[in-house]
Amino acid sequence: MPKINGNEIRPGNVLEHNGGLWSAVKVEHVKPGKGGAFAQVELRNLRNGSKLNERFRSADKVERVRLEQRDMQFLYEDDGLLHFMDAETFEQTSLPADILGARRAFLQDGMTITVEFYETEALNATLPQKVTCRVAETEPVVKGQTAANSFKPAVLDNGVKIMVPPFVGPDEAVVINTETLEYDERA
Repeated sequence: MPKINGNEIRPGNVLEHNGGLWSAVKVEHVKPGKGGAFAQVELRNLRNGSKLNERFRSADKVERVRLEQRDMQFLYEDDGLLHFMDAETFEQTSLPADILGARRAFLQDGMTITVEFYETEALNATLPQKVTCRVAETEPVVKGQTAANSFKPAVLDNGVKIMVPPFVGPDEAVVINTETLEYDERA
């Protein structure tokens, strides 16, 4: 594994630190008036989700880990576990359902997602950036309401509440951005 300097850490990097695998969430470079500069890094443990704030000086060396990314198909959920299948090898992998957090509601049967592996251990899962959902209920379309930044509440078929433009009516398909959990466009 390549070693990098402490000032080369970027958000999203996966590091081996204190015997665990950590993902850099936030990185802030600090140059105090007295003493040397350092990087203040907020780390999240990929195995148990705990957080840690650590300072790295430019002279510090850390192990950067490269995770293997595989596209896998979602099969089913039971007992708090999500089960996925590799489309090429047909191997099945399980991850805890809470790994997706609020994005869990957008996971659909048969959906292809990206699962990150360290050696043979599955650590993380990422949904596609855009997912199509159907609006279950919203206020009716009001004729003449075309204000540029007006939005109204809507409930999607998966139970998630979002804000949609006034022209979107019930039973319409909309595209949701899974990173921001917001309306993106009509489907």
